[in-house]
Amino acid sequence: MQLHLGLPVGKLNVCRCPCFPVLMAAEPVNVNEFQELARQALPKMYYDYFSGGAEDQHTLRENVEAFSRITFQPRILVDVSNIDMSTTVLGFNISSPIMIAPTAMHKLAHPEGEIATAKAAAASNTIMVLSFMSTCTVEEVASSCNAIRFLQLYVFKRRDVSAQLVQRAERNGFKAIVLTADTPRLGRREADIKNRMVSPRLKNFEAFLSTEVASDQGSNVEALASQIFDDSLSWKDIEWLRSITNLPILIKGVLTREDAMKAVEVGVSGIIVSNHGARQLDYVPATISALEEVVCAVGGKVPVLFDGGIRRGTDIFKALALGAQAVFIGRPVIYGLAVQGEHGVRRVFQMLKDELEITMALSGCSSVKDISRRHVRTEQDRLQSML
Repeated sequence: MQLHLGLPVGKLNVCRCPCFPVLMAAEPVNVNEFQELARQALPKMYYDYFSGGAEDQHTLRENVEAFSRITFQPRILVDVSNIDMSTTVLGFNISSPIMIAPTAMHKLAHPEGEIATAKAAAASNTIMVLSFMSTCTVEEVASSCNAIRFLQLYVFKRRDVSAQLVQRAERNGFKAIVLTADTPRLGRREADIKNRMVSPRLKNFEAFLSTEVASDQGSNVEALASQIFDDSLSWKDIEWLRSITNLPILIKGVLTREDAMKAVEVGVSGIIVSNHGARQLDYVPATISALEEVVCAVGGKVPVLFDGGIRRGTDIFKALALGAQAVFIGRPVIYGLAVQGEHGVRRVFQMLKDELEITMALSGCSSVKDISRRHVRTEQDRLQSML
């Protein structure tokens, strides 16, 4: 299946060729508009792969909708003539509390793949987490720009393959390892099964194992994951991971108080509250609904970062108010990449940054440090006020 290099979208021409400027009759003005353009630009199989969730997709919808049930409590008559959105994550200075989440197979969205995404991250002065299942190698991404890069890690049954990629990333200037811990098996993604989704070449592993899987029915991606993911992975393996790298380790996929406390106990450098974009177990809580429980359990011992459902700057503000140090965006990056390549990713990032800035100003916060729990009201707050 070939990727389209230019598609008319109504009056809108979406051009992916790097030789020509992007011509658009009307620029998208928010992430949701980028999503619609991506839906029109991508082959159905690829759009469904990026946008879909597990089974009934209840959690997929909740990840976005749960934000709407959190309201603001703004402060007035505060000097907001200078808004400072900069922050630090693991000691790295970034322009705003918005980072790029690990998402797989960017070349399905754009021919330049993760290289375009990394260049956008560098231009936006933010952190990119490169997916373990990327379609560009760690070396290609590292040599493309000076973005601050973390590597996402899946642990394979062949531990030597995982270890070699971690060590390659460390040699190539990656700054942290993000262990995805919610995927002993791949969630049931029914759109991929119906579409018989086919995984592209995963160049990082070509010298070590075959990622070509023959599957007569269902998703090739699911068949590949079943073949290579290590479903025996447990808490004791954090020590194994620490033995193969000197990089800080963050754990991604925490949703409960118990797991948050265990993560702190085993000595991780950070926690990412995430339900894997609602692609694993359906009917788990929306990540914004789980965030405060994790923050309270951690008690400031390590940074808590947030992933899942961000579509507006108001969403980012709400996550920060509930205790996240910063947030990750995943699908919005893919939508921008699909529509306008590197420029599209930069536009998505700037849109969210602009929306966060106006939300901060209208809430009476001149810096991200000023955003507090008192600035939002949750469903639980409303219920408690009725008791």
